[in-house]
Amino acid sequence: MNREETIEKLKTIVKPYIKDQEAFNNLNENTDFINDLKINSANLVDVILDIEEAFNIVIDNQSMERMMDVKSAMEIIKTKLA
Repeated sequence: MNREETIEKLKTIVKPYIKDQEAFNNLNENTDFINDLKINSANLVDVILDIEEAFNIVIDNQSMERMMDVKSAMEIIKTKLA
């Protein structure tokens, strides 16, 4: 799965939780889930669970704490899929 495919899959996952449509429309690697998309911390847990299910991976607590933006999420997904 390439970078663009991963970003598209992440967009599908986060879409139900976003509060800022403009930031979502401009989503890129530097997009922060909480500050830019306005996803609250409870919903961020849901996003992580959805990522685990979509990519068929298990994300440990240490990785969860780092998963605050699209770039971190992509790095963690790539590492877990390797």
